[in-house]
Amino acid sequence: MNLNKVLLSAATVVGFTAATAAVANADTVTVNAGDTLSHIALRNNTTVEALQQLNNLENINLIFPGQKIEVNGQAQTVEQAPVVATQPAQTTQTTQADQAQQVAQAQAQAAVEAQQAAQAQAQAAAQAQAAAQQAAQAAAVQQAAQGQSYTATPQQTTNTTGNGDEAAVREWIAGKESGGSYTVTNGQYIGKYQLSASYLNGDYSAENQERVANNYVSSRYGSWTNAKQHWLQNGWY
Repeated sequence: MNLNKVLLSAATVVGFTAATAAVANADTVTVNAGDTLSHIALRNNTTVEALQQLNNLENINLIFPGQKIEVNGQAQTVEQAPVVATQPAQTTQTTQADQAQQVAQAQAQAAVEAQQAAQAQAQAAAQAQAAAQQAAQAAAVQQAAQGQSYTATPQQTTNTTGNGDEAAVREWIAGKESGGSYTVTNGQYIGKYQLSASYLNGDYSAENQERVANNYVSSRYGSWTNAKQHWLQNGWY
């Protein structure tokens, strides 16, 4: 029995464990996919130059699968072991990474929604405070329209300044609100005491601003001193 055939049969039995090589005398080989002339020369114990001359090749880098190449020496045929498809090791890691990314995105979205809710609550509180201030001013204007007026002797207060100087306190509030200017405007708030335009009823004169401001403070706080204390605590009166 030919030794080469024995080796080939043994390689068939081994099968999946390793690639098996068999050596056979050959004058011509067939180009396989991925072959280069240098590979063919190495397998057949010859040189690229010898193959180029023997086969009249103009370009040693241009050979094709299925092409016949004449060689001298021994031709070595290589049988590749079957490739067993396996599950990529990265599949599980990729799935875990995707899940972690989804969790992170959900947490980020929850944080954004919580921030938006906090901003909405803060805005609602500010609106409620502004509405309360407007309501108080409206009540003062209504009382002024009913004939109530500011009196020089204030009602009993919790004044802690000790000087009782209502005029000085009134000027202090005016300075904080407008810098003491009768013409300063801020949206709907007008004049020295930043009263709502609706309270002034279209009369923005200094006399009307003083009268409405006195009536508003008297009806709501009892005195300018009390109004100042409220301003110090809340930033408005």
